[in-house]
Amino acid sequence: MSDQAITARPWRKLLAQYHQPNLTRSVLELVVTAGPLALLWVAAWAAASFGLWWLALLIAVPAAGFLVRLFMIQHDCSHRAYFKNAAANDWLGRIIGVLTMTPHDCWRRTHAIHHATSGNLDRRGIGEVSTLTVEEYRALPWLKRIGYRLYRHPAVIFGLGPAFLFLLQHRLPTGLMREGWRPWASALATNAAIAVLVGAAIWLGGWKGMLLVHLPTIVLAASVGVWLFYVQHQFEDTYWARQKGWNATEAALRGSSYYDLPPPLRWMTANIGIHHVHHVSSRIPFYRLARVLRDHPELKSVSKLSLVDSIRSVGLALWDESSQRLISFEQLAHGP
Repeated sequence: MSDQAITARPWRKLLAQYHQPNLTRSVLELVVTAGPLALLWVAAWAAASFGLWWLALLIAVPAAGFLVRLFMIQHDCSHRAYFKNAAANDWLGRIIGVLTMTPHDCWRRTHAIHHATSGNLDRRGIGEVSTLTVEEYRALPWLKRIGYRLYRHPAVIFGLGPAFLFLLQHRLPTGLMREGWRPWASALATNAAIAVLVGAAIWLGGWKGMLLVHLPTIVLAASVGVWLFYVQHQFEDTYWARQKGWNATEAALRGSSYYDLPPPLRWMTANIGIHHVHHVSSRIPFYRLARVLRDHPELKSVSKLSLVDSIRSVGLALWDESSQRLISFEQLAHGP
């Protein structure tokens, strides 16, 4: 089946049958994610208390993996897909948001904007990796070109950027500061809860433990999270269109990747790699996404991205409207 035939199918209607969350499964997934994370943090603090800082730092690596998975549960809560009850989704998301340093109600709003505008060249701005077209980049003064090149550099986008985003930018309702009191309440309440948590951790284990256990976990998890978000939409044959020609289903299936990860990484990232299906129908709990691919194997061929492919996509930074593909600065310099 051709990609055009696949995208023409009424997927939103077909996938509605997968929406219903299972309470037992949702609770189990939360337990097998939060439980090991708590144990790893305890082990890291214990190692730090005996002066084994190298061991504490090593433990931060798997802890970051479970923190990423916890964020994916928060992500499902933001779509109110994790529980049938909307309030249960919201409150679990808010609690997790303290650990992920992400104000849940703010992020829920910006992420909804991302879903509604993904792949739309005329509605870029919130909840996405900033992407310029070739013509927009060429029209920039030289200083702003340098700024954009720095922003898209791997060291910034996967290193400094995630740390800045989760540690600092999330402390204010960025992008929503004029939308009334709710975003401010979400951000400030999360900040207050984080302050209490940090204070308690320092009181129990000292500031060195906080810096060498929790902070590395947060920073590493943030980088992994941004990497996943990047490869979900930033690949050569992704989808961008002007408002007049933009199509929501095409944007979901062609503009979101199927990141085909090995089973252990697929589990640790809570199936977020099946992102094209998620964008078509965001109310599907993450543990039902694999079932969609089993029932509709034709979706496995759409926007498929391997680990190798994802690494190759790192240098892509500009959308070429003439060739309908994402290109690198080097490709722009050397021409077609």
